Amino acid sequence: MKKTALFLLTLTLLFSACSSTPKPKKKQTIYKLHKKNFVTTALYHEYEKWAGVQYCYGGDNANGIDCSALVQMIYKEAFNIELPTTTKKQLQVGKSIPKSKLKKGDILFFRTSYRVLHSGIYLERGNFIHTSSKQGVILSNIHNPYWRAKYYTARRVLY
Repeated sequence: MKKTALFLLTLTLLFSACSSTPKPKKKQTIYKLHKKNFVTTALYHEYEKWAGVQYCYGGDNANGIDCSALVQMIYKEAFNIELPTTTKKQLQVGKSIPKSKLKKGDILFFRTSYRVLHSGIYLERGNFIHTSSKQGVILSNIHNPYWRAKYYTARRVLY
């Protein structure tokens, strides 16, 4: 009796474990290219590779990444351009750009507190790539009240 009950329990667990395993979903393209050009295509391609990777202060890989490392990695992979590691050093690269003249690929800087700078890469129509401490690598919009209030400056590295 015990052997039969143990066998049935094992069999039940085996079948229920297999049936609850979700099938991997096909990754959906989450953007539409409005202007097909090299910079836009390269940035969206990099975004798709990094989307959802969790935030990790000092992180620089798919296990966790911070904002300056994300900017550095995307520039290296998409454009073969080496950028400094920290946000403060990235703030010294390229030339200053007014917010009204932003172009795809410009590096955006936000002052999130007195001493903390945050960076991202401008895409189009106000959208930018960055890593959020709560949501990981995401797209946000500079016209969102939070980002509008925190906007600091932008730098152009791509000419």
